[in-house]
Amino acid sequence: MSSTAQPSATPPTEPPKKSGLLRSGLLVSIMTLLSRVLGLARDIVIAGLFGAGSGADAFFVAFKIPNFLRRLFAEGAFNQAFVPVLSEYRSQRDKNAVQNLINYVAGTLGLTLTAITALAIVAAPVLVWVFAPGFSQSPEKQALTAELLQITFPYLLLISLTAFSGSILNSYDRFAVPAFTPVLLNLSLIGSALWLTPYMAEPVMALAWGVLIAGMAQLLFQLPFLAQIGFLPKPKVSWHDEGVKRILKLMAPALFGVSVSQINLLLDTVLASFLISGSVSWLYYSDRLVELPLGVFAIAIATVILPSLSTRHAEKSTEAFAKTLDWAVRMVLLIAVPAALALALLAEPLLYTLFQYGAMTPHDVDMAAMSLRAYAVGLIAFMLIKVLAPGYYARQDTKTPVKIGIKAMVANMIFNLMLVFWLDHAGLALATSLSAFLNAALLWYGLKKSGVFVWQQGWSKYLLQLLLSASSLVAVLLLFQPELSAWQGADWLQRGMWMAGLVGAGIAVFVLTLVLTGLRLRDIRH
Repeated sequence: MSSTAQPSATPPTEPPKKSGLLRSGLLVSIMTLLSRVLGLARDIVIAGLFGAGSGADAFFVAFKIPNFLRRLFAEGAFNQAFVPVLSEYRSQRDKNAVQNLINYVAGTLGLTLTAITALAIVAAPVLVWVFAPGFSQSPEKQALTAELLQITFPYLLLISLTAFSGSILNSYDRFAVPAFTPVLLNLSLIGSALWLTPYMAEPVMALAWGVLIAGMAQLLFQLPFLAQIGFLPKPKVSWHDEGVKRILKLMAPALFGVSVSQINLLLDTVLASFLISGSVSWLYYSDRLVELPLGVFAIAIATVILPSLSTRHAEKSTEAFAKTLDWAVRMVLLIAVPAALALALLAEPLLYTLFQYGAMTPHDVDMAAMSLRAYAVGLIAFMLIKVLAPGYYARQDTKTPVKIGIKAMVANMIFNLMLVFWLDHAGLALATSLSAFLNAALLWYGLKKSGVFVWQQGWSKYLLQLLLSASSLVAVLLLFQPELSAWQGADWLQRGMWMAGLVGAGIAVFVLTLVLTGLRLRDIRH
């Protein structure tokens, strides 16, 4: 049966009973939190073994290139193009048509990525020059980065197929498995750093092998669950299949629209490669802390709303679509506001607690804290982008985010050139934050203008509750935070106890203030 045929008269596959979005979002958040905690453990191990020196800089660039392309293509453009088409097939066609779509996408995507991977391995030195041109000032560093990249780049192929598998599972409300999968990356890197390093002539090479091992493990882990729901891909290559052509058409403009923040972060790395040694690592460690709330909450919410929004659009339920978007924005603000304030106020204590051991110096902490505060400024915007963009992609509108993305990237480059000479690496981080606000504002304005985003009741009260709760949080963190000299002189146990106390007290007073001002669980349930 060709998938280019008209929609079958056979009734479409029955969708599984859906959980509430809040419940699904919490499930993804919990799994993602586990991954992020292990990710911090991974970074603690890397910081202790490699610090912020040339070897660490080389690995971070070699890992960032395939990781950036993964976010750009697999979790970015591909996911946003594939899920709406898959949701439409589920709503309007039978199971055979859905299976055909999955088969053709798997084969075509796999073949394309295999060719890209082979080309990238051969052209690794050129890619290093493109993505970190400043490394050319140190031929040894540039050569090491290219060698690392040849090992890490196949991760793009493996993790893209993993993301494809995860998109299918998410569309069938199997959110836990894709959310748990990144845990395997962190376990692999931790194990490689601790146990492979002694066997490598160049110790940092162990991390590159850990990335490759993780890619294979993540893909293999998801296959049994695809078989369980009856949609294990049987790859077939077809550039002429109707569904494949539609996905490709949607993907092309989505490359910019959904991944502008990632492109901006990569531009930071390019410019940071020209700054003093350690700049790339300082940006990496600060970005990792910002990624914690971003990944645990914003991406979790975006993950669960995209299939829901796509289904609402296919069913032409505009009111439910608007309510879902409004709920997502409220949930993002509920997390982003306190998280941004905490990261800014606890920058040095967080970095001391997590990373300042072994090769990581107090000077590295001071430098990373500068970029962490700059990234914290834009955290709200980073998180809003994640939930506003699906408002376009669920409606299969990929052109509008492209126009917005180009404007944001141009603004980011202007801000970079304005701020890098004044604030060095922290100027790059601040430029990314400022351009993210422009991106989020334009995404929201477009949704509002087209009538897709409609303010629901209760916003004035909600914003007041957030303001009062955030003020309480700031007061607690300022009153009870030990002096920086105390953090520097304390051991890991004392630092951990202080940080746990501050975080616990901050969360408690924030939630208590929300409750005292009248917010209840039913108000955020969807």
